[in-house]
Parts: sequence; structure tokens; C-alpha cells
Amino acid sequence: MSEHPRTTPPRIAVIGGGISGLAAAHRLRRLLPRAELRVFELGERLGGPLHTLRSGDSLLEQGADSFLIKTPWALDLCRDLGLADQLIPTNEQHRRALVVRNGKLLPVPDGFVLMRPQNLPAMLRSPVLSVAGKLRLMAEPLVRAPAAVQDPDYDESVASFAARRLGRETYERLVQPLVAGIFVADAKRLSLGATFPEFLAAEREFGSLWRSVRARKNKSKAEDSGVAGTAKPPLGRELGAERQAAARYGQFVTLRGGLSALVAALRKSLCEDVVQLRTRVDGVSRSGPRRFHVASAKHSESALFDGVILATSTSRSSAMLGELDFELAERLSRIEYASSAVVTLVYRRDRIAHSLDGFGVVVPVIESSPMIAASFLNVKFPHTVPADLAVIRVFCGGVLRPELVHRDDAWLIEMATLELADLIGARGKPLETHVARWVNSMPQYEVGHLKLVAEIESRVATHDGLQLAGSGYRGVGIPQCVQSGQAAAERLAMQLADKAGGRSTC
Repeated sequence: MSEHPRTTPPRIAVIGGGISGLAAAHRLRRLLPRAELRVFELGERLGGPLHTLRSGDSLLEQGADSFLIKTPWALDLCRDLGLADQLIPTNEQHRRALVVRNGKLLPVPDGFVLMRPQNLPAMLRSPVLSVAGKLRLMAEPLVRAPAAVQDPDYDESVASFAARRLGRETYERLVQPLVAGIFVADAKRLSLGATFPEFLAAEREFGSLWRSVRARKNKSKAEDSGVAGTAKPPLGRELGAERQAAARYGQFVTLRGGLSALVAALRKSLCEDVVQLRTRVDGVSRSGPRRFHVASAKHSESALFDGVILATSTSRSSAMLGELDFELAERLSRIEYASSAVVTLVYRRDRIAHSLDGFGVVVPVIESSPMIAASFLNVKFPHTVPADLAVIRVFCGGVLRPELVHRDDAWLIEMATLELADLIGARGKPLETHVARWVNSMPQYEVGHLKLVAEIESRVATHDGLQLAGSGYRGVGIPQCVQSGQAAAERLAMQLADKAGGRSTC
């Protein structure tokens, strides 16, 4: 921090207009009200994969359709923006997922959450696993944890951990499809420590996932009896004070007007001239000891900034930082990304034979289907669709089938139509269809990811006035992206505090 504060407000560039960049800009406007702020977005709109399409009386999400309230950051941002009364929880009915086995839809066993089997009788009754698979699952408490697990830097793949603790069949039939539905990833390369640290922590502390479940239940009973008190419900009054112990599917919310409403509210919170769309930034370099030059052919006349937040994919950030710090750029380039396609099909509800008694379906890779998953939007959020319609969103591509993203729309729609005909008895052609491609949009947290991120953060710390944000580092969910942007803004504000203060320049 300079010993001689400047009297002119600092100029700050936020590169990337997705949810992380917008959250960063919003927080900067609060922390440094006199700062001259610019948000540069390459595309024609803000929000990245938060994109709601309005079609007649339907709200059709083209990317993410909800966010978790288990962590507070997105929820608190909605409250801050005056959107609390617009929050809508998931349907109280059918709060479960289905899974495909031998071409048929079966319920995921009650209480099975990603890798935590919480209801032994339900697991034993479920037709998803064979008798041999159930016996192996029951033997989980007998599996000795490797000594290396106690190392704070220990990591392994999700596939290795799940097969080791729960057995190969439970991994292939339940864990793999559920994980792929979140990360469109190959679980054999996905980092356990970066994606599901709570399971690694459970093995460290209890030596068994079953034993960790019993410990959680005992703790919950103690809290219910008043021994440890009760936790404040995450949604408070807005959504009926649901308990934090509610089922995972009850912890998702959306906005009444779709998630694009969050993007619009963030945009509205900024000054008119802050956001500049269709603006490509090619590089960020030093201009003297304290300023950055942001190379953009569109804005070369005002390219000097005191602070920069890169809220883009790590690959784009790597390309922009090559001149400033080759070592940092090289590390950023190691994080790979996956692409996916979302095919939305709208049917009359009476044209679908299946009861759609779940929020969606996940498809194990061993089923050899082109689908990763499908979401039943009219079941999950009934307010988004007229009662006589069904909206099915089919997901494909990802790490395991990347070539599908590059198929043309007609092929993708036909594929999705045929798959749904087999799985849920969808008859005839859909009333309308939409295809969205999210190219290189999902970072892949491979084994060793957290160590790599720590190295990246260490390099960034050597550049006063530079910050990184986004889904590529410590979480891909909307709340984690909001937190990433806000934390980057707070760090930068501390570095630039001697250059700002006073009233807003808006």
C-alpha cells in the first residue's frame, strides 16, 4: 500500500461478465464507491450459463436452473439485491432422482446422497443394486482406510474412493451417474478433495462412511433434544423456515422469473456505462510498477487500470497473462474444461406415459446411452410451466462423450426424442425444442487440483492489484462463484483502499 495516497479514484477492470464477474463488480461498487469501474464481456449478454429463455407462458432455463442454499453466498446476494421475495423452492413432491438400470427408470435409494448411504433398509430393498452389490456395500465399515488418508494433502479420484469404500457396483450404478450429472466429468480423474471433501473428512475421522452417518444422526438427535441447540434455518421466513437437515433436493431454489433475474438485478446495480459487451481482452500486462495495461482493440484509448479482476475461464485467463507472468499462465493452463449440450423438449403432459415421479434421471455410463442426465423442469419447478405441459431437459457431452456437443441441432434433438421415447414413453414430436451448447464451460477438478490452485494463488499474490475469480478454482456452483467474485473484490479493495473513498461516481 502506498504511503502517499492518490486523490484520483482508482480505475478497475473486471474481465468476464458471468456470475463471478458481476458479483465482483457489485461488491466493488459497495466497497469503493468512487472507483471508475468497467466490466468487459466478450459475448453479447451477461450471465454466462445463467440464461432463462421465455417462451409463451414457460420459463426455460438453458443452463443452470437453481442453486443450493446450504451455503449462504448466492442467497445473501439475492437478499441484498431485493430478490428475497422472488425465491422459489423446489416442488415439495417427488423430491428425488431416478436412475437408469437396464433401460428402466428406478428411484435412487432413499437417503443415498452422492456417496453417503443413510438408510440401510432402503438400500437393501432397492432394485438398483444386485444382492452381491448390497452385500459389498454393507461391508463398508470393515474396509480399512489407507494410512495416507491422514496426510492433509492426500487426494484420490472420486472413482477410486467410491469403489474402495462402497464397492464397484455401487460406484458404477449410483455414484458415477450422480457425479457426472453435476460435473459432466470422468470420476476416474475427478479430485475427491476438491469436489467432495466431506467424504474424505468422514473417512479420516470415523474410518467409515456408515459410521459417519450414525455419528451425524446421534448429533442431530442431541440437537433436537435441545442439548446442542438448534440451527437457524437457512431460508428463514422467505421459504417457510425449512430446517438445514432437510433433504438435499429441498435445498435448491430458483427465482420466480428465472435465474436471468439475478443477472438483471446485478446489472441494474451498476452504473450505466460500467458494462461493455462484445469486448475482447487479449492481454493484461504491467504499465509501470503500479498500473496494468488491458489490451483491447475496442478500448485502446483508456486501457490503463489500477486493479484487474480476471473472472474468466482459467484457459482465457492463462492466454491473457502470458506476458505478465509466464509461470502463472502455465499453471492456469493445466486446468482442463469440458463442454456439454442441453436439449430442451416441450411436450403436452398427456403425451408422456411415465409418472415423472422425480426431479430427473441420471444415466450410468455402463448403460451406453448418449445421455448424461435429464431434468423434469415441470416437476422440479411447476411455476415455470403451464400445468398441461412437460419440459424435459436432456444433457449430453461432457468429458466422456465430447464429440456429441459438436453434432448439429437436428441430430441432438432426434437423439433426445428417441431416448425419451424409450425412457419415459414420450409419444410424437415435441411441441418445441431448443439446443444450448456450453463449450469449455465446466472446469475439471482433477486429482491434485487443490495443490495446483494453491500454487496459482501464491503466484497471484506477487502481483499487487491483480485478482482471479470464477468456477475454475474452489467450486463450480452458483454460490461458490458468487463467493469467489466477492472475495476477489474484497482483496482488491484492500489493496486499493488508499486510492478510493468518499461518494460514488455514479
